Amino acid sequence: MTKHNTIQIDYTISENNYQLKSLLNIDVLIPKDDSVRLLSQIVEEMNLEELYQTYSRIRGNSVTPRQLLKIVIYANMNKIYSSRKIETSCKRDINFMYLLGGASAPDHSTIARFRSLHFAPVCESLMAQFTNFLGDKNEISKENLFIDGTKIESSANRYTFVWKKVINKNLNKMLDDISSFVLKCENDFGIKVIYKNKIKKYHLKKLLKKLKQLSIEKNIVFVHGKGRRKSLIQKAIEKLNKYINRLKKYTKDLYIMGQKNSYSKTDKDATFMRMKEDHMRNGQLKPAYNVQFGVDSEYIVWVSVGPQPTDTTTLIPFLKSIQKHTGFKYSKVIADSGYESEENYVFLEDNQQLSFLKTSDYEIKKTKNIKMILVERKI
Repeated sequence: MTKHNTIQIDYTISENNYQLKSLLNIDVLIPKDDSVRLLSQIVEEMNLEELYQTYSRIRGNSVTPRQLLKIVIYANMNKIYSSRKIETSCKRDINFMYLLGGASAPDHSTIARFRSLHFAPVCESLMAQFTNFLGDKNEISKENLFIDGTKIESSANRYTFVWKKVINKNLNKMLDDISSFVLKCENDFGIKVIYKNKIKKYHLKKLLKKLKQLSIEKNIVFVHGKGRRKSLIQKAIEKLNKYINRLKKYTKDLYIMGQKNSYSKTDKDATFMRMKEDHMRNGQLKPAYNVQFGVDSEYIVWVSVGPQPTDTTTLIPFLKSIQKHTGFKYSKVIADSGYESEENYVFLEDNQQLSFLKTSDYEIKKTKNIKMILVERKI
């Protein structure tokens, strides 16, 4: 009796349990009013020249950047963010297969590289195209812009924070210690490396090199361990190495922070800020991002992500960004009391934009006592 492998099925053998199936037309299975069709049509009409320029070469048998853009946007529309889950959806979901247009499903690494290396540099340009598309279709007013924001917590560790204030304090203290140390080396070893009373990193490296040369000339033996007495030169070299390493670390931390006041070691783009959800009720700072949204006629026309811990400093950069990329200069700007500041009022007035910013004391002024005071003053 012939045995058949039921795991590796041989379709050339006619059996009752298995039969060959022809490919189905996926287009027939998707409703005419499905959002996936609208998404595909909009992306097909977009100019993706900048996106294609981020590639050095595109293989003919691989998924095109246009198709990758479609599946990434559609995945986000359906709350699918993991590159591995997007890969699985491309293999099982007919809507994703429709967007691929018969091409093979990309693997998760291709999707991850597309989002970080290719899509991220041109995302503002693509968003501006969509906003202009809405403007051309008269779907938005181009006059009233409603702005609001939210803070999204990062997946970074909450206890890996680095503060700029602490770094600057430790750095200034260390520079004072370095000045005393360099002066001591001049007195103990007669080595002078500093001129005009300015200490720089290359001065410390030069001093380290001369100390090592001096240790070789004097045949100094470096010792380690308990009960062994270190020479004066060895102590100076070890201490100088610590200063140089700490100076490198502080310089690197300040470079990573840039204009931010803090960053997380496990997510260097995140900034520590207070969140609305405070379960411990102790004002704990968490690594997060401040995401701003601009809405016009119920469409999100612009989005920005920044490190600002408060909304006050986000308004001006947000308005400048949307005007730069889309060319829209909204005549009316509406926002809540979190955006109220003298600087924002002056900017909107100079830019000839009418502001509708809720005042921070609006709720207080509605109380009975404050109303009575205001009436008395009017009288």
